[in-house]
Amino acid sequence: MGKLYVVGIGPGGFEHMTFKAKKAIEESDVIVGYTKYIDFIEPLIKDKEVLSTGMKSEVERAEKALELAKDKVVSIISTGDAGIYGMAGLILELKKDEEVEVIPGITASSSAASILGSPLMHDNCNISLSDLMTPYDLIKKRVELATQGDFIISLYNPRSHGRPHYLKECIDIIKKYRKGDTPIGVVKNALRDGQEVTLTTLENFDDTIVDMFSIVIIGNSGSYIKDGMFITPRGYKL
Repeated sequence: MGKLYVVGIGPGGFEHMTFKAKKAIEESDVIVGYTKYIDFIEPLIKDKEVLSTGMKSEVERAEKALELAKDKVVSIISTGDAGIYGMAGLILELKKDEEVEVIPGITASSSAASILGSPLMHDNCNISLSDLMTPYDLIKKRVELATQGDFIISLYNPRSHGRPHYLKECIDIIKKYRKGDTPIGVVKNALRDGQEVTLTTLENFDDTIVDMFSIVIIGNSGSYIKDGMFITPRGYKL
């Protein structure tokens, strides 16, 4: 009998992958994933059958992984955490009687936060600005309500060539409720090759530095910058 591991490989470097994720990949006969993500783990899978597909082929990828897992051990991989904008939900929606185990990984907001300082120390949320799965009006509503609720906000998929204005429009929504000196951190390629870090404020934010490999973290009303680090107080009495 086979098994399907749904593996979050973290940011992409082996040093940030969990032991369990590495073990699942090593135990697998077949590795399934988006082509770029397969490249991140190439040294681990040289002797394995690999099935890779391009973007927007998630359903095809999930169906193939489940089919193979009927009599083989298979890992389907996502960067970050497989349960946060990854493949776990789709696999569980499609599965029938296949054995499936979800293995968590470090999500992009946590990776970026570790570089910026401690921006996520209080209540926070992740919002994707991609409208491939979610109507843009609903995305803007979520941004507005999260801002009103004083959540720290991590923006995933923040800016692409196909929707270059969404990020600016969402930042303009946030400006209605937050002070100009609210910290914003932008991390591109967090914890992997090509990492770039920008720490700025809401009033000085330049959306043009952001791309699809970036995470944007906007602080709450208590967040501040100290010695070049982005800090959100947890509320301890000091």
